[in-house]
Amino acid sequence: MAMAFEVREPGLRRGRPCEPCVMVIFGAAGDLARGDLVPSLYELHRKGLLPERFAAIGFSRSRWDSARYRDEMCRAVRESCGSSREWDGFASRLSFVSGDASAPGDYAALARAIETVRSELGIPGNVFFHLAVPPNLFPAIVENLGASGLARADDGWRRLVVEKPFGRDRESARDLDRRLREVFGEDQIYRIDHFLGKETVQNMLVFRFANPSFEPVWNRNFIDHVQITVAEDIGIGTRANFYEQTGIVRDMVQNHVLHLLCLAALEPPVRFDADSLRNETAKVLDAIVPPPLEDGATPVRGQYGEGVVDGGKVAGYRAEDGVPPGSTTPTYAAMRLTIDNWRWADVPFYLRTGKRMPRKLTEVAIQFKPTPHAMFGQPQGRPRYRSVLAFELQPDEGIVQDVAAKQPGPDLEVQPVRMVFRYAEAFGVEEPPRAYAWLLLDVMQGDQTLFARADWIDKAWQIVDPIVQRWESEPPARFPNYAAGTAGPAEATELLAREGRRWREL
Repeated sequence: MAMAFEVREPGLRRGRPCEPCVMVIFGAAGDLARGDLVPSLYELHRKGLLPERFAAIGFSRSRWDSARYRDEMCRAVRESCGSSREWDGFASRLSFVSGDASAPGDYAALARAIETVRSELGIPGNVFFHLAVPPNLFPAIVENLGASGLARADDGWRRLVVEKPFGRDRESARDLDRRLREVFGEDQIYRIDHFLGKETVQNMLVFRFANPSFEPVWNRNFIDHVQITVAEDIGIGTRANFYEQTGIVRDMVQNHVLHLLCLAALEPPVRFDADSLRNETAKVLDAIVPPPLEDGATPVRGQYGEGVVDGGKVAGYRAEDGVPPGSTTPTYAAMRLTIDNWRWADVPFYLRTGKRMPRKLTEVAIQFKPTPHAMFGQPQGRPRYRSVLAFELQPDEGIVQDVAAKQPGPDLEVQPVRMVFRYAEAFGVEEPPRAYAWLLLDVMQGDQTLFARADWIDKAWQIVDPIVQRWESEPPARFPNYAAGTAGPAEATELLAREGRRWREL
C-alpha cells in the first residue's frame, strides 16, 4: 500500500557552498571515471551545486588531448545520465593531461596544468586527488605526489580520495595506510564507499534519532533480528582479473555490508560530525563477535552457475571471460553475526551479498518481535505476524514498513499493510544526484563524516580475514552451488531456518 506524504519544503536543498577547487582524476579514462565520477560532476553542475570556480583535470596514459577527453566524457555522460543537454557549460571545466601515474617525471606536466587552471579561474591552492586506479598504483601515486610537491599547498588545502578495496587483508591495509600517511595526514585522506552517499543510508540515522517513537524500541527488547542484503543481478562483466583476486568478501562484506551494519547498530553520537559518528561505528566493530568457523553457523559461500536472469539465459561464473574453468572464487556470502553489547545482546544480524541474484536490491531490514499477546487471534496455519521496517538503498531509495491493520468487513480480520515512502517522490526531486556526487561535495567541503577512518578499516579486516583465510585453505566441495537468477545456495536458507527464521524474499 503506497502512502501519500506531505513535505513542508520539497525540492533539493543547496547546502553550504564549496570553496573553489581543482579535482585531479587519476585513471581518468577508466570505467569508474566514465561511469561515476564525471557523470556525478555533471549532475552537480546541472543542479548548480559545483563551485562557480571549479576545474577537473583528467590524468591517464591515454594519448589524448583535452578536446578528445571532453568528447569521450560527453559520450560517457550521455550513456550514464541519459542526456548531455547542458554539456557545453560543463565541458569548459574539463581538461586532460597524458601521463603515467607511476612515472615521477610526468608529474611536472600535471603540476603545470593545475597552475594553469588555477590562474585562469582564480582558484586558491585547493586541490584534491581522486585515485580511480587499480589499488596497486595507490602507493606509487602518493609517493610521486609527495616528491613532486603537489601534496603540499601554501595557500589552500590538499586532499586524497582513495577507492576500495583498501588493502586485501589487515596486513596490507596497514602497510598501505602507513605509506599514505608518509605524505598525507589522516585529516586529508578520504576512504570512499559510495554506499554511504546514498540518501537512505543517512536517513537511517535521521529516522531513528530525530523521531522519538523509534529509538526507544531500537534494541534487543523489541527487535528479533536484522537482515542486511546487498544483491546484484549482474555478473562480473569484464572484471574477471580483479574479481579473481578479490572475491565477494573482500569486495562487498569488508566495506559496504559492514558499513551498513554499523549504521544500523551504532549508539547515538553526541553530534552528527566526523569524529562523533566514526567513533561510534568503530565501537560497533569492536563489539562484533567473529562468526564461528567450525559448527553449523559457519559463514556460507557460493558461486553462481548458469541460469536465467530477467528472462534471458546467462553463463555461470566459471564460463565468464577471463575466469579459470575450475575457479573456486566465491560470488556469494551469507553469515550470522552478533554484537556483544547491552543494546544488541542475543540479536542476530544476518548478512548476505551475491551476484546474479533474482534482482538488484540493497536493504537493511529491522524485524521486530511479535506482540507478547495475540489478542486478535491468528488464522490456523498462518505464521505469527511481525512488523518489519526496511530501509531500501537501491534500486529505489526509501523506507518501507509492514504493519498490521483490520481488513474491511464484519469480522475482525488482521492483514499486513505496507507503507512505502520514496524520497524522490515525496520531496519532488527529479533525477536526484547519485551517491558519488554527494561524497564528492563532502570532499570539497572537508567533511569526513561519511568516509572510513583508518581504525575502522583495521577492525573490519580483523573480522573478515579469518573467513577469507579459512575459505582459501579449504576449497569448496561443490561449486557452482546456486543457479544464476536464484537467491543463493541452500546452505544460506538453512543458516536462518535452524533458528526458525527465513530470508526476506528477493
